[in-house]
Formats: sequence, C-alpha cells, structure tokens
Amino acid sequence: MRIETLRSEGNGTRARVAATVTWEDCDRPVQEVYFETEADFSDSLSCNPHAFLVGCILPALNNREKRLFIDAEICPELRDGLFTAMSWIRHWYYEPNRELVSIEAKARSTLPATTRPQRTGLFFSGGIDSLAALRANRLHFPMTHPRSIKDGILIYGQNIESDTRPETFQRAVRALSDVAQDAQIRLVPIYTNIRSLDEERRLFDMSLAAILSAVAHALAGRLTGVSISSSDSIPGLSLLDITFAKPYGSHPLLDPNYSSVDLRVWHDAMTLSRLDKTRLVADWDVALQNIKVCGPNWPGDNCGQCEKCVRTMLALLALDVLKDTKAFPGNDVSEQLLSGVGIKRPISRVSYTVDEDYLELVPLLEKRGRHDLIRIIKWKLSRYRGDSEGWRKRLQHLDVRFLNGNLARLKKSLFG
Repeated sequence: MRIETLRSEGNGTRARVAATVTWEDCDRPVQEVYFETEADFSDSLSCNPHAFLVGCILPALNNREKRLFIDAEICPELRDGLFTAMSWIRHWYYEPNRELVSIEAKARSTLPATTRPQRTGLFFSGGIDSLAALRANRLHFPMTHPRSIKDGILIYGQNIESDTRPETFQRAVRALSDVAQDAQIRLVPIYTNIRSLDEERRLFDMSLAAILSAVAHALAGRLTGVSISSSDSIPGLSLLDITFAKPYGSHPLLDPNYSSVDLRVWHDAMTLSRLDKTRLVADWDVALQNIKVCGPNWPGDNCGQCEKCVRTMLALLALDVLKDTKAFPGNDVSEQLLSGVGIKRPISRVSYTVDEDYLELVPLLEKRGRHDLIRIIKWKLSRYRGDSEGWRKRLQHLDVRFLNGNLARLKKSLFG
C-alpha cells in the first residue's frame, strides 16, 4: 500500500485534508481518503501523515499488504506502537504466522516546534460511555488541568449501522450542543471516509480505536491528547476463569499504541461498570435528556426496541430515572419488551458480550419489586450461559467415549 499526494483543500464551507491510497498486493481500487471539518475549525485540521498511517494500517494488514509506504516523516514512537497494535490484533483475530505490514517511511528526527497549550479531546457520540467519561472528567479534573476535556469530537457515520442522512447528523450536533455547552466543551464535527477502505464488519470491530485515533491525528493542529471511552470495565475484561482481557478494537492494551510524541491517546473510564456510567449520566439532567445509544438509528432518535436501547432503558428504570428522560419513547420496560431482545452469544473467545450489564441490575430491580423483569433476565442468561455449559459437557462425553479421557489429561498437564 502506498499513501501519496498528501494535500490540504477547502471550498469555503469545509476544510479537508486528503491523500491518495494505492493498494499493491490486492485487487482493490485506488482511493482518495479524506478528513474534513467545518470552516470554523479549519485551523485545527492538519495534513498530518500520522492520520493516514494510523487509518490505513489495519486495512493493509487485513488485506495482506506487505508494506505501507508513505513519503513523509513519522514519529518513531508511533511506528513502534503500530507494530505492537498489529501484534495484538494478529494474536486476537488472525493466524499466528500472518505477516505484519512493514512501514516504509522516514523517521522524524526532531520534535515538532509548538508553543500551543496542551488540549484534550474526547470522542463524543452521546452514548452512555462517552457521556459518563465526560461527566467523570468534569468531576475529577479542574478546568485548568491538561487532561481536562475541552473538545468533543463527533464523527459523521461513525458506526457501521449509522443513519447517514446529513440532516440526522446535523440534528444530533444541535442536540448534543446543549450537553457540550453545559460541560463547557467545544463540539467538533468531523467527516471522513477512512472506513470505506475496507468495510468488512470484523475489521470495523478490530479497528475502532485506530479509526478514532486517525481522526485525532488529523486534528493535531488543535489537540495534544484524546480520550477514547472504554466500552468495558476491568471486571468485565476477564474471560472465563482466567485473567485475560477480552479483545476488542478499542482496548486498554491497544489504544495507547496509536500515540505519537505530539498526540497522546488514552483509554478512559475503564474502572466504571455500565451501571456506574449510567448512574453518572442519570445525575446530569442535560445528558439524561440527550442519550443516544440506538445502533440502527444513531445519531438519530432512540428506537426503544433494539437490544442496546432496551438494556439502557432497563438500567435507567433500575435507577428510577427512566420516567424523567425524553431520550426514549417509553417510560417503562415491560416483560414483553425485555423478552423480545436477545443477549449476544459469544461465537468465539474474542467476542464481546453484555451479560454482566444485565446481572448488575438485578439487586436494584429487586428493590423496586420488578421480579417480572428479573425472572426474564435470569432465564435469558441461563439459556445463554447454559449453551456453553452444554457444549462443555458434550465435549467431556466425546472425550471419554472416543479419546479415553486423553483430552482431559492433556488439559490437566498443561494447566494443572
């Protein structure tokens, strides 16, 4: 893959930085990749080679490109970080002998000359994770601290299932501006087609932080650091019975590797469970009124029917604030509504699951006398978890019948 002809453009209403991406080892078309923002933020946008490098590295890996060439100087810290990030992604998602993409670029030998103050941004979707990260930042950091968030970055078409109508995005910008104003941050809208390099769903899952970090590097004229809100918590990062971090495209082991000497990337708020985050949002009225969690409709109105909407409504109900928000079409969660959603079953050891989000609500729902909902949660989780338990029992049966227990003995010799 070659990244060439880096350039800055503008049409009076928007500013754009772009580059031409050419594939070398797979049959994919030449493409112009761009990052764009409103004219008000034209000074913030930078034709930064790091933005294109970070945004292209995982599509190149996914399509078995042997190298990524960019005719520009890059930070050696970022180069090392990208090899670490690719190594984690390979370990989690690919065969162990997959070749990493070599990076062919000149190493930057001097620090960038700048006198601008440190400025931190947050990727701000209006979901529970980003709202809670912003609220926690405001509660714990004085405004004068370098880690105090000053900008909320809202990306057009951020999710793979997003509502991509421009009018929907503009309504979201207006709605979330109320939250931004109350939190004293500046909302920065960004448009990019970096994800269109390869729209495979699995690649989107594994490259979430890379896409976000690429956007942050494009805003290097404005930012010196950026926070990516954690989608999981430390207890939730345990897999099975061992201490093992569940892989995902945004992860505490992954995100900091997209940093350079002039832009730090942080994985934020991972000490908070989903309920902890929802409680922070519930105590902040302007955020409570503007929650945006609906996958199919984001950043539009919440449908109130999909799994993520119902899970969020259930948490708000458990906290006794669902009746106080206009963000959802209903003010209660019925047995029928909860019965209609499915809890995502893991299809592999690297699948993200949400079962803990439901379990932590049970004590609060019990206090509110919602035994009808508790019964459904426990039934769903018993089916979800029982399925994996059933497979374990069937495997044990096959081991005894056909392998004379050799599989169990092998497991014991390896793991004790």
